[in-house]
Amino acid sequence: MLNMRPNCECCDRDLAPDDPEARICSFECTFCRDCAEDRLSGRCPNCGGELVQRPRRPAHLLARYPASTERVRSRNACAEAGAA
Repeated sequence: MLNMRPNCECCDRDLAPDDPEARICSFECTFCRDCAEDRLSGRCPNCGGELVQRPRRPAHLLARYPASTERVRSRNACAEAGAA
């Protein structure tokens, strides 16, 4: 099950579990659409993997399987990509 992190690892923008702007790699590194496309060119700065739209968890399942509340920042990796 996806952690569904609550923020962009580059700019720290809030990303709700149902936010269509959220992008992830296969390791669940999480970014907003703007950072993923404009700053990172669709590649995760942590692993080099492809960033794709994060699947949305149906609202009726969020109570039973809540999204993560742990915020993650990747300042060094994003700075190297020209994001910070």
